[in-house]
Amino acid sequence: MKIRELVEILEAEIICGQNNLDIELHSACGSDMMSDVLAFVKDQSVLLTGLINPQVVRTADLMDMRCIVFVRGKEPNEQVIELGKERGIVLLKTPLRMFVACGRLYEKGLRGGQDRE
Repeated sequence: MKIRELVEILEAEIICGQNNLDIELHSACGSDMMSDVLAFVKDQSVLLTGLINPQVVRTADLMDMRCIVFVRGKEPNEQVIELGKERGIVLLKTPLRMFVACGRLYEKGLRGGQDRE
């Protein structure tokens, strides 16, 4: 799935990274605990979260994630957006709650990487 498809599926708004919408996404995770992302997530392409602080972008960058989706219509501040631009990470926001957003992506074939399915 490409990021541009994810935008449609999640009714998302592009915050930054419009030039990278053709990046392929192979897996996803949803979490508000960045310590769990660091400890348990492997080979994920996209992070769905309700957190909007700079640590989210730093964590995604460290884990080689190429896209962050802020759920529940959360709006990151300019510092977070600039950090996303610097790191080349596409930032999106969706009005959907995390459960619904993850469910839609799962329904369309995006899986959790090394999770048991």
